[in-house]
Amino acid sequence: MPIRVLPPDLANRIAAGEVVERPAAVVKELVENAIDAGATRIDVAIAGGGLGTIAVEDDGGGMGRDQLPLALLRHATSKLPDDDLVRITQLGFRGEALPAIAAVSRLTLASRARGAEDAWRVAVEAGASAPPVPDRQPAGTRVEVRDLFFATPARLKFLKSERTETQAVQDILVRLALAHPKVAFRLTVDGRETVAVPAHPAAAGGGTRLAALLGRSFADNMLPLAAERDGVSLTGHTGLPTFNKATTSAQYLFVNRRTVRDKLLAGALRGAYQDLVPGGRHAAAVLFLAVAPEAVDVNVHPAKAEVRFRDPAGVRALLVSGIRQAVAGAGVQGATTVAAATLAAVTPAPRTWAGGGGAQGRGLAGFQGRAAAAYQAALAPTFAQPSARAEAAPEAAVAHPLGAARGQLHGTYIVSQTADGLILVDQHAAHERLVYEGLKAALAGRGVARQALLLPEVVEVGAAAAAALLARAGELAELGLVVEGFGAGAVVVREVPALLGQGDVKALVADLAEELAELGHSTRLRDRLAEVAERMACHGSVRAGRTLNVAEMNALLRQMEATPLSGQCIHGRPTWVTLKLADIERLFGRT
Repeated sequence: MPIRVLPPDLANRIAAGEVVERPAAVVKELVENAIDAGATRIDVAIAGGGLGTIAVEDDGGGMGRDQLPLALLRHATSKLPDDDLVRITQLGFRGEALPAIAAVSRLTLASRARGAEDAWRVAVEAGASAPPVPDRQPAGTRVEVRDLFFATPARLKFLKSERTETQAVQDILVRLALAHPKVAFRLTVDGRETVAVPAHPAAAGGGTRLAALLGRSFADNMLPLAAERDGVSLTGHTGLPTFNKATTSAQYLFVNRRTVRDKLLAGALRGAYQDLVPGGRHAAAVLFLAVAPEAVDVNVHPAKAEVRFRDPAGVRALLVSGIRQAVAGAGVQGATTVAAATLAAVTPAPRTWAGGGGAQGRGLAGFQGRAAAAYQAALAPTFAQPSARAEAAPEAAVAHPLGAARGQLHGTYIVSQTADGLILVDQHAAHERLVYEGLKAALAGRGVARQALLLPEVVEVGAAAAAALLARAGELAELGLVVEGFGAGAVVVREVPALLGQGDVKALVADLAEELAELGHSTRLRDRLAEVAERMACHGSVRAGRTLNVAEMNALLRQMEATPLSGQCIHGRPTWVTLKLADIERLFGRT
């Protein structure tokens, strides 16, 4: 077949398929145009999920009569003054957005240049444009898009429900508002205002705008961070590990104030929280990368959602180290949502519990189901096992972040009193993290200190597993575990890492044998250091069910306070939860 040049209207519709995939994409392109035009206020209104109407009005530089028709031509732009595709400093630059949108909708573009007396309007239907006509319009630009995709009805069947499309519009506007705090944003959905944030000239995505856009709970559980490496800077906020989500929807990533969904950045964020959040859960973050324009290519994706870095390894290292330092520097701090979930689990039900009579029955009145069971379970070990109770601790200890140990429940949970409430600590999970961090620090320093077993431990693991262990005996010794062959299918353990104390040596060796069999011979143990240290920590930590005395409990609390990342175990679960005195008083109707 002969080669031919496509008609302009068809080319624009093809471009629309790449750039304008849904109403949210239209909003993104139009709002970015307004930001590039120097707007300090942007109002967005949608109806019918954006399929009925999308209107974007700004107070930016505006356009004159001669500029309006040019703005609707494909590949016409005001954003590449030097024709330089290497140093791109504005959000839009291809000149595709307006003509692509106009090709699949009924579009009206009205504008008045800043300082001009006259305003002008041009109407476009399915790519066919009428001449500009005078209009009444304040300085700035207003774009109204009606009947999106009426010219390409096949596109409509790929859209989601009206509610989902509305949520996508709100999400993209929130992202743009996070990235551009010097601009005031407002979103109106079907006549109802859903987003309204003023300009914050001095707040570069700070806590005030986080709370306004993402909620107070979100802002309260974020940690500020700032890091720099080789001319690349990282700022923003990253979440407490225990403030994690079921999806990645709470991850907001920006490169040079451009919102992106980049695999490299998402992978670095995942790696930074590798042993801090549970499997299948995702950290929250609002991160801003500032990179020299020539060091990043923003032209690798039709919708500019992905970028390519000149030094991807350096960018990844900056994100991982910056996030880890912010989380480690948080000290003893847990997510407020963990405490809220704890309170929800024991909140009294509105009706009266049909428990026994007498003083105890009256004291439990109002509790039902889980609340009554939790209350009784908390009382039983304290009074039935006086040996497990903590004696009165010095009042000065209460001032510590994790307070003073007052008792132990079920041989597993430490009850600690703080200045303004109480804390429950999972002793196994907490000590597991302490051992893990100690092993990592030792391996990064002079090596793991070893202690000889008074009676060497013989462990039967089978011929294949024993062979795998003995083949790595030298590497295991570097990690503090000394093993030797002991007949067919068995090894003898002579030394263990001193940090493990009286851990379960047999279980540890069996687990390591299984791990080595999966790794094969080509992978060095130091390359999988986290997994090996995790195995050791699990078997070397204080076990659930072990009774601790007061000194041991307080020693564990003090060590937790001195150890970074001790707020979650190596599997990402919280190691402690806190209940404020005011919350406890509400449980008993005292406030």
